[in-house]
Amino acid sequence: MKIFNSIQEFSSPTKTIVTLGTFDGVHKGHKSILDKIINSSKASGCESVVLTFFPHPRMVLQQNSELKLLNTMDEKAALLEKTGIDNLIIHPFDLAFSRLTAEEFVKEILVDKLNVHKIIIGHDHRFGRNRTANIDDLINFGNEYGFEVEKISALAINDISVSSTKIRNALSEGNVSLANEYLGYPYFINGTVVKGKQLGRTINFPTANIEPTESYKLIPGKGVYVVSSEIDGKTIQGMMNIGNRPTVNGTGTTIEVHYHNFNEDLYGRTINVSIHHRLRDEIKFESFDALKQQLEKDKQESLAYFNNHSL
Repeated sequence: MKIFNSIQEFSSPTKTIVTLGTFDGVHKGHKSILDKIINSSKASGCESVVLTFFPHPRMVLQQNSELKLLNTMDEKAALLEKTGIDNLIIHPFDLAFSRLTAEEFVKEILVDKLNVHKIIIGHDHRFGRNRTANIDDLINFGNEYGFEVEKISALAINDISVSSTKIRNALSEGNVSLANEYLGYPYFINGTVVKGKQLGRTINFPTANIEPTESYKLIPGKGVYVVSSEIDGKTIQGMMNIGNRPTVNGTGTTIEVHYHNFNEDLYGRTINVSIHHRLRDEIKFESFDALKQQLEKDKQESLAYFNNHSL
């Protein structure tokens, strides 16, 4: 997959099959569109193109937005590459771009820069200044400028439409199982292992403190989770606490992972933590002994989960 950091960087003598959007999470709903893009491009001899934006438009247009995203840009690119898309354009989103009229966007971007043959887009897509144009307008532009428009209806799982917003809400509530069902893969956090207070070592539960690579990455709700990481080519099982460590009167949210049967030094390394299942709420214990007893129970539940589920 070729990656371009702006629309201006891209050019193709070959006609293209295009889709556009933020694609946060690259979830099952997105994949239905991406599969159509890939199949259509192969059938027509065109190149497939995904046009996405960074920062997320809401971060620009809603100045007080505290929007957290399911993927960093690097994570999104890696997920999109796995789908088999030919080209990914990551265009910087700013106020000037948001003020393009619908026809300017179609003529200057889709037709002149992307050499579009067909655009495949969700049925509810809106575009142009103030998002005033809809799918019917796009079809009319297609007739005028000579490209096809394929409309995609809402994808539903158990009659609930998949959306990045629903996934964000599920994760914020700690419902990682529902989020993973919508995503089609375990939600994950990439981060650097930093030094903490090392209190876990005193009760034989050393932890790796994870500092996410980007501040805008969504962190699931407080609680204890079953997790795994690929470390030096091996899948390492573990459990993770997200919270403020009330037993030790902690302040601020931390992400701490205890890996089962693993003792290597991870300080300074960047690791990927896949989150499979939520075990329980974060609890304030009366003593370190009570905390240790609960962690032993958590460990057994975590190991039982891995015994019953293939990764």
